[in-house]
Amino acid sequence: MNTISIIGAGIGGLTLGNVLKQHQYDFTIYESAPEIKPVGAGIMMAVNAMQVFDQLGLKEKIENAGNKIHRITIANESLRPISKTEVLELENQYNSCNVAIHRADLQKILAENLNPDSIKLDHSLEKIEKKENYVLDFKNEIQIESKIVFGADGIKSPIRKQILKTGIIRSSGQKCWRGLLDFDLPEKYHQEAFEIWGKGKRFGFVKLSDKKVYWYACINENSFDSSLKLRDIYHDFDPLILNIIEATVEENLICNDISDLTPIPTWYSENLCLIGDAAHATTPNMGQGACQAIEDAYIIGRLLEKDRDFNAVFEAFQNVRRKKVDYIVSTSRSIGKFSQWERGNTLRNFLMSMIPESIHQKMARKIIELEM
Repeated sequence: MNTISIIGAGIGGLTLGNVLKQHQYDFTIYESAPEIKPVGAGIMMAVNAMQVFDQLGLKEKIENAGNKIHRITIANESLRPISKTEVLELENQYNSCNVAIHRADLQKILAENLNPDSIKLDHSLEKIEKKENYVLDFKNEIQIESKIVFGADGIKSPIRKQILKTGIIRSSGQKCWRGLLDFDLPEKYHQEAFEIWGKGKRFGFVKLSDKKVYWYACINENSFDSSLKLRDIYHDFDPLILNIIEATVEENLICNDISDLTPIPTWYSENLCLIGDAAHATTPNMGQGACQAIEDAYIIGRLLEKDRDFNAVFEAFQNVRRKKVDYIVSTSRSIGKFSQWERGNTLRNFLMSMIPESIHQKMARKIIELEM
């Protein structure tokens, strides 16, 4: 019998584990993968996430394992900037900065800060039932009972489907490749996240550490021949982009359809709560998917300081978080469509260039400010 079970050892589940550890709760994290290994690509930890890691005593480790990013630039196919968001002022105010890091390095730091016995690998949840407590059946034929359950099990969450019986995954109509490589990026790009907007397609890149570069390429799925190679799709982009694509080996490429979750009415049931993508999956256009899962964990920790009744905490948690995550899911979806217009790109770029820096700063502040 467990008092607290967390399903999923992704960034949200591991952060929640660190928060519960800080509050001296006993818990077990169950992860479907047989090992936490270096898969996946890069990720940006924005200032809101880094503030949480600061409070967990992990900020410095994460900064040292990644690369500090002080500017976010949107550019056209020739790498000519359309808009820039400088983050230094916000970094100074919140004593944290954006950090680009390999997802696996981040997971390793979060996992190593926990008792190794608190993470059970190769436990893929097959069935969950509410009896007096929750009965969890895993595919490895192990069954456990748990009083409190957190679902940090992603956009396809079995817990959401089986207990809350809700959630529609909706496609954005976009496909995204993610790549990782060793590459000598020109020094002027070392401390910035760069995204290029074309016709029905985007390309972004950021330095993670030393020579490690992470990149992504998003296309409107219905607008490109599926037999085309990435180099052909991005033929009209600056040669730097083509060089990055060509230098990436096949095994360091991941391709996914981009989806999010239609907002669901409730994130919790008796003694059970969803966090992160299981509750409010978003498209990656604002770089906030994992950051919002981290913020979820932080808010749960803050609420537990005031009330040890988990059911009261779960209700308060949704009340605190709902407005912000709904805004991010909706805005991120809109940015995804706007950034990949197929007609009127000159107008789009002009409109973006006319937005004052103060508006970009205001939007950034809204996202990175913690709510408690």
